[in-house]
Amino acid sequence: MADTKKLKIAAAISLSFTGIVVLIMGLLVKRVITFQLAMLMLVALLGLYFGFGVLIALYRFVGRLK
Repeated sequence: MADTKKLKIAAAISLSFTGIVVLIMGLLVKRVITFQLAMLMLVALLGLYFGFGVLIALYRFVGRLK
């Protein structure tokens, strides 16, 4: 049961990340944003997902220490 819950959470995170990347690429293709802005948005998105992932991992680690 716990494994399916973890898989659903991982799938939701992966789907949301992929959806936002597709949205940014769609804006780039439609020439709403420039290439430089698209790259900046993708790097920022990657940084947000990585940063929050580290924060969540540390929160769970500290929670297990107590």
